[in-house]
Amino acid sequence: MPELPEVEAARRAIEEHCIGKKIKKAIIADDSKVIDGVSPSDFVAALVGKTIVSALRKGKNLWLQLDSPPFPSFQFGMAGAVYIKGVAVTKYKRSAVNDSDEWPSKYSKFFVQLDDGLELSFTDKRRFAKVRLLEDPASKPPISELGPDALLEPMTVDELHGSLSKKKIAIKALLLDQGFVSGIGNWIADEVLYQARIHPLQIASSLSRESSATLHKCIKEVVQYAVEVDADCDRFPLEWLFHFRWGKKPGKVNGKEIDFIVAGGRTTAYVPGLQKLNGNQAGKAVGKPKARTSKKKRDGDDDDNDNNEDGGSEQASEEEKIARKAKSKRELRPKSPGKKPSAKRKSKASDTDSEEDEGAPAATDDDDDDQKKKPRRVTSRKQVMVGKAPKKLANNQNTNKPRKKVK
Repeated sequence: MPELPEVEAARRAIEEHCIGKKIKKAIIADDSKVIDGVSPSDFVAALVGKTIVSALRKGKNLWLQLDSPPFPSFQFGMAGAVYIKGVAVTKYKRSAVNDSDEWPSKYSKFFVQLDDGLELSFTDKRRFAKVRLLEDPASKPPISELGPDALLEPMTVDELHGSLSKKKIAIKALLLDQGFVSGIGNWIADEVLYQARIHPLQIASSLSRESSATLHKCIKEVVQYAVEVDADCDRFPLEWLFHFRWGKKPGKVNGKEIDFIVAGGRTTAYVPGLQKLNGNQAGKAVGKPKARTSKKKRDGDDDDNDNNEDGGSEQASEEEKIARKAKSKRELRPKSPGKKPSAKRKSKASDTDSEEDEGAPAATDDDDDDQKKKPRRVTSRKQVMVGKAPKKLANNQNTNKPRKKVK
């Protein structure tokens, strides 16, 4: 999905080719899921005749400043992309629109033609993006709620370490939290943690100042390099994890095995041989989440959980997950109706006993206690049956006696 480098590449392309030009024509898709809070007709009326003054960005959000408000803003979501006809904007790893597709694309949500004939389109195949028309995009959510931009407003080492020391959540989840730092998404988080040799589940507050400094350096280097090459992944260094992390298939990077876990609610690629849990977390089993993940999730896009990306929640350790799973199974396990027979029920042949026998599930052999209690349950049933049989026999004898007297 588009992250800071991809959105910055789109901003730079607009700045280079569209600034100072007037919008001659506009087409806004009738898609209320993407076009947020304004009708297509009102959107068009607010664009036509306006001049594009600048293109601005914060995190993974971009907006166009026109010669008068309101201004269009774009939250890229999972598959949002900017295309300029005849201009190579950027090459996404999983681009939704190919150069050979119809123009404008059937996935276009925002299309404008400029006074020199240049055409610009914002597309979204997955429909998780948001296109808005705002008086001041920077002062409204989601942009107003973003943390410092990873490229434009980088923290110092001391600021980063101080912030990390207050966060008792996994470092991968924290990096995905756009309120902590904006612009870092799934692939950048995996890349910087790999290069910093930090385990994705390492608790942020447990990182030493040295590890924080290394992480700071890796964030800066990865983001700046990706931006310099206009997010063209074919130009990323060959030793980057990026080239080997897709598809969730077993592989190696620089001769080291890659594994996949869930961290921050997202599929996460890491190298166990280099990224180890430290401190109190050292030696804890990470487990094999792939075995517990549904086939649909295993085979899907590892960026499918877009809703979890902004402010991703902390993921419990694998040991805790296994313990919770075992506990839930015990709680859901059907209890044997004869497991704890009371003295009153043994001596009383009630309707409740008979209903329990008819509707109850079979007893299980999960532990020694159940094995010991089985005979008592069977015995109590026999007592109930024995208690009923004499009554029936007595009734039969009582009805037969008068007949003998008649004869």
